[in-house]
Amino acid sequence: MVLVDFDLEDFDGLTLCREIRKASDIPMIGFTSSEMNRILALEGGCDDCIDKPYSSREFVARVSALLRRSRVSSSSVLAFGELSIHPTTREVRVGDRSVKATRKEFELLHLLASHPDSLFSRAELLRRVWQFTVVHEEVTPLASRTIDTHVSSLRKKLGAPHWIVTVRGVGFRFNDPAVSGEPHETPVRARAGNRPGTVL
Repeated sequence: MVLVDFDLEDFDGLTLCREIRKASDIPMIGFTSSEMNRILALEGGCDDCIDKPYSSREFVARVSALLRRSRVSSSSVLAFGELSIHPTTREVRVGDRSVKATRKEFELLHLLASHPDSLFSRAELLRRVWQFTVVHEEVTPLASRTIDTHVSSLRKKLGAPHWIVTVRGVGFRFNDPAVSGEPHETPVRARAGNRPGTVL
């Protein structure tokens, strides 16, 4: 595990995290007292970011939680047509093509695909994927941009936008186009009922 302090002077924590993430999938935690640095840490590849000041109890709890998540307990493969998601190896494939997803991209896709057609608000995604504390469902512009960046990147890597549907004014959901044939952006009224994917 890598621990990075983003508040140090004359230190580019963002570049360091990006370089580490290019070479390794090792878990990383950032530390900062700045909301801007918190967003940058997560965008740079950190799996979690702890706000300063923090207690030793919080530190131990967050490290333990990250280590548990990195092991991914479920071995079931999620399959939707040509798209398959492999939790044990953290691999995503579209047909015979391997998709190089970052840790957060994988966690985001796996969460959405585990609950096909269930709506996830931005606040819920921040809580469950980025471990943000969201008060009264209020999401800052910076945090919202982080989600949009990851969704956009996933769509490009998957080769098509239809897997992740934007429900305007609400959030996102996973969509199996082989079942619904829906576009990648729908109004709220177009929300479909839950349809489970195939578990191999």
